[in-house]
Amino acid sequence: MPAKELTLEQREALRRIPSIEQLLTHELFLSMEEHYSRDLIAETLRAVTANVRKQILDGPETVEILDESTYAAFVHAELESLTTSALRPIVNATGTITHTNLGRSVLSAAASESLAHAAANYVNLEYDLATGARGHRDRITEPLLQRLTGCEASTIVNNNAAAVLLALNTLAQGKEVIVSRGELIEIGGTFRIPDMMQASGAILHEVGTTNRTHLRDYQHAINEKTALLLKVHPSNYQVVGFASTPEMEELTELGRQHGITTMEDLGSGSLIDLTRYDLPYEPVVSERIRAGVDVVTFSGDKLLGGSQAGIIVGRQDIIEKIRTNPLMRTLRVGKLTIAAIEATLRLYLNEKGLDTKLPMLQRYTRSGAELREVAEKLANRLQHIFSDSIQVTVEMSAAQIGSGSLPVDTLPSVVVSLHASQFSAELLAAHFRAQPTPVIGRMQGQQLQLDMRTVFERELLWIIEAAKRVMEELQTE
Repeated sequence: MPAKELTLEQREALRRIPSIEQLLTHELFLSMEEHYSRDLIAETLRAVTANVRKQILDGPETVEILDESTYAAFVHAELESLTTSALRPIVNATGTITHTNLGRSVLSAAASESLAHAAANYVNLEYDLATGARGHRDRITEPLLQRLTGCEASTIVNNNAAAVLLALNTLAQGKEVIVSRGELIEIGGTFRIPDMMQASGAILHEVGTTNRTHLRDYQHAINEKTALLLKVHPSNYQVVGFASTPEMEELTELGRQHGITTMEDLGSGSLIDLTRYDLPYEPVVSERIRAGVDVVTFSGDKLLGGSQAGIIVGRQDIIEKIRTNPLMRTLRVGKLTIAAIEATLRLYLNEKGLDTKLPMLQRYTRSGAELREVAEKLANRLQHIFSDSIQVTVEMSAAQIGSGSLPVDTLPSVVVSLHASQFSAELLAAHFRAQPTPVIGRMQGQQLQLDMRTVFERELLWIIEAAKRVMEELQTE
């Protein structure tokens, strides 16, 4: 296909593109060298001029000729984008408290301080200060986990999927793992128990039915190839009605009778009884250890409220095997994760005031009266900003803990609903997402709802500032 013939305007525009060297000697570009290297400026400028050239070739017959200041503005904007973190603070007003896509847990002040301290300094990660010899990083968190869960030993990897994979590979590679058919779960986009089993080298031996599995099903399945009895806590769903499964104590006793290791993947991994805070019951790690489970895996950033991690607790001999697995080197965590997890675990030693010290627990336990007060305050400010353009109402709603924790249970909440007749809720949501501090709500019919469960004074100010900018943008469209 013959190339499209250029117009005179396009040829002139191409000819008028300044050379890279010519632009780099301009004072606007020379001043950039106070903050950016010359090589980075030149590389960015080449990309900008290439884009300008492409727009001229693809564009209409009438072409705008750019001056040096416009090139400088394009380059400066691109340099700022390149050198600014892509991770941005946002307002989570979705009603999902532990939101996977939004980073899950907000760390406590203690964990944030510990993380920053470890990041800025050399630390005794694997160094024994008493002997001057090499130590082990597990010794930092293991005493805390022993006290909080009653385990003999523990180790930490980069997430709970890694913990499950590593444990299965260590304990059952090439051998059978018996698991209830009703526990062959999928969490998120790629974590599926059958796939994890295959990746680990273990052989899946499913028993029972989707809704009912009996102890005798496990008994009949045990053979000379059986290495593990696995129970998986259904983190993101619940089977109700005509359903049953053996208690963990029954499985551990069966394992003892046959000399077979027992393992439970708790997923969320609560360290405390949440019913003390009027929250739904979730299995507690220490209960499982007392029930005799040989190895338990759970997350560090769900109900526990720390950073992303997979925590493995259990018998000393099993944890030692896991530590010496070659995969451990690829899955272990660094000093930043350990610093955040250790500080979070220390908060659990003294449960008094935990609901104020632990940000996620604070968000789970906020009272309806507090949420209503925050909602009314925000609604008044938003109604003043939007005037008659957007209808602002306060409504009762329900929030969820999220990330597969307590999947069928919701928490009463309050939302501020925004409704505009002249434009769609999708457009309004897009404008709020596009602000310097993005505000992420949820769509409910033709309304954009802002859930107050995760909104405090700081978030209120961010929402108000975003709303002012949104109103200005809508008025100019």
